[in-house]
Amino acid sequence: MTLESELEIYRQRITTDSYPMSISEIANLYRDGEMDIHPEFQRIFRWSSAQRTKLVESILLGIPLPSIFVAQNEDGIWDVVDGVQRLSTIFQFMGILRDDNGDFIPSFVCAAGPFLKSLEGVSYEPSESSTASLTRAQQLDFKRARVDVKIIKRESDNRAKYDLFQRLNSYGSIATPQELRNCLLVSLSRTHFDWLQDLASSDDFLQVLNLPERLTHEQYHLELALRFISLRRLPEERISSIGNIGEFLSAEILPFVDKRHAELRQEKEAFDACFSALRSALDTDAMRKWNPRMERTEGAFSSTAFEVLALGLGHYVSERTFSVDEVRQARETLWKDDNFAPGHATGQRADQRMKRTIPYGRQLFSA
Repeated sequence: MTLESELEIYRQRITTDSYPMSISEIANLYRDGEMDIHPEFQRIFRWSSAQRTKLVESILLGIPLPSIFVAQNEDGIWDVVDGVQRLSTIFQFMGILRDDNGDFIPSFVCAAGPFLKSLEGVSYEPSESSTASLTRAQQLDFKRARVDVKIIKRESDNRAKYDLFQRLNSYGSIATPQELRNCLLVSLSRTHFDWLQDLASSDDFLQVLNLPERLTHEQYHLELALRFISLRRLPEERISSIGNIGEFLSAEILPFVDKRHAELRQEKEAFDACFSALRSALDTDAMRKWNPRMERTEGAFSSTAFEVLALGLGHYVSERTFSVDEVRQARETLWKDDNFAPGHATGQRADQRMKRTIPYGRQLFSA
């Protein structure tokens, strides 16, 4: 296949448009609910006060801003693919930014800018927390500033949106890999994101994981829920060729958003049954290492325990019910095995470890 033929194929998969819009026009789209900047992700991409001040300063000075990328969803709403923090900063400065509960977020008050030192303490409109505000003329200049908006139209396929999102957000982000996957998932299918979020909020699941608060804050429980869905029935020949687990999970977003309601229902039934059984048998110790000699659990969350016990049980849970004794015996067998003694996976890449742990877990629960 020639370069020209490849270009022709790819160009047919993504339909775009581009035109400059004033900040006032973009703000109106946001107010009217025609643009979604996903307030649940504002924390992920949050800028410092200095970064936000620099953006406001650039707008006031007339410095061109980078393009905003949006994807038009099935309802015609613009989902922001790249530019969440720029738009969040602009809307917060103007006093129109809302959180995920629909409540207004307090307006942003500038610090001193790199060039405009007098910006310190300045807000868009007068407020109790500011010492000064923009004049009417300065407000109009701010609202009339133009931003180039690039639109990925809804007739574009999900693969094209996926590729674009990966390219735009793979460099310089402060988000965790799962936080970026969450953003990608929302841009492709809010329905599937909400489903995954509800799944990962299950009380049984969270109790079994017993994760430190930091990992939950970083959305690691959503990553583990996605791992469960993607890996529990994955053929063993594919397990041996997973490669980088983060890249594998990101690629699995596409087949995940293709799942129909009936498939999601089956996945949820398996998920709930698996973690209900683990909680009944092992509760908050399920994902910790078991010391057979001391007859007690040790340490924090263990990836080995998740891959052997959760994915092993999950592989068969749709076919049969496991008793408390069977689950407890499986854990004892795991940690008595010399191949899984403490330190066996130290420094080992996840894909190399999973070549052993996932098949072992399936064998353990196959009897």
